[in-house]
Amino acid sequence: MATSHGEQEQLQPKVEARKQRVAKTDLFVGIRANQWPIVYHPEYNISFFGFEKLHPFDSKKWGNVFRILVEAGMIKEDTITTPREATRDDLLVIHTPAYLNSLECPCSVAHMLEVPAVAFIPKCFLHSHILRPMRLQTGGTVAAARLALDRNWAINIGGGFHHARSDKGEGFCIYADISIALEMLLTEGLIKTAMIIDLDAHQGNGHEHDFGGDQRLYIFDMFNYEIFPRDNAVKTNMSRSVRLQSYTSDTEYIRKLKHELHTALGEFTPDLILYNAGTDCLSEDPLGCLSLSPRAVIQRDEIVFEMARDSFVPIVMVTSGGYLPTSAQVIADSILNLHAKKLIKLTN
Repeated sequence: MATSHGEQEQLQPKVEARKQRVAKTDLFVGIRANQWPIVYHPEYNISFFGFEKLHPFDSKKWGNVFRILVEAGMIKEDTITTPREATRDDLLVIHTPAYLNSLECPCSVAHMLEVPAVAFIPKCFLHSHILRPMRLQTGGTVAAARLALDRNWAINIGGGFHHARSDKGEGFCIYADISIALEMLLTEGLIKTAMIIDLDAHQGNGHEHDFGGDQRLYIFDMFNYEIFPRDNAVKTNMSRSVRLQSYTSDTEYIRKLKHELHTALGEFTPDLILYNAGTDCLSEDPLGCLSLSPRAVIQRDEIVFEMARDSFVPIVMVTSGGYLPTSAQVIADSILNLHAKKLIKLTN
């Protein structure tokens, strides 16, 4: 998107401030050769006072994925990567000060989470039990995105808050981790281009607001257009929009994904793929309203990783939405399948 000379002058202080914030971030973590570029923190889970019963979101999903992978013998506690919590300066890479200040109000956060009871909890609990886990997951997405450049792949067991944008949160998404991670890598000069592949059942309107018109980004979004958020204001910000009807099933979904993603990668060659791998497309998910089997979700992830490998593009995956108790098992099974197919491995 072209900008006038006057607009460029107004943007310059913001650009310089962003560069300074990225230069001093602590979120790029180094790892040993025997560590997996799989990012997880034991405080990812959001659970207190029965919070998990107030919203369909499985707030213990992330810990369950980690547990299943450990029980399967793929990873150990000392071979995964632990992220750091995103600071206010890190968050300001994308978010406005006014928006971050609004998170001090429990009523505002309750609205974003769609959990009215959150409006009545003390601010100290709001920060320690809800916002801190989300800041850790945001730090996890940044760490994983950076690690993918060195290891060719990385997975954040959390993250994928794709409805959050610079000045707004909604749909259980507070911090725009996808936008923050990509903007940090772009600002630091570690990448020049990136592709977002968003396969959560819902439209990824957050990053579409943040990166609208940015020629460095290619946004591939395959979603159920009949459900939230129905954000038509940013429909032209998607480079490739694949609109699905409710209850789309395995065969049609996989056919469309293969064709459309192959076309997208023929149109644009990114330096990094950020894959938003929501599992709310599973059949019987109360919010996604699609009809995929666990087998199809595993196949979906395999297709994305295969196409990234065949295109010689590093890929980072975040887990995003998924509102069934079985989502954690499907995510873990998919990661185990990627490992079995040698699409992810400990060393390059």
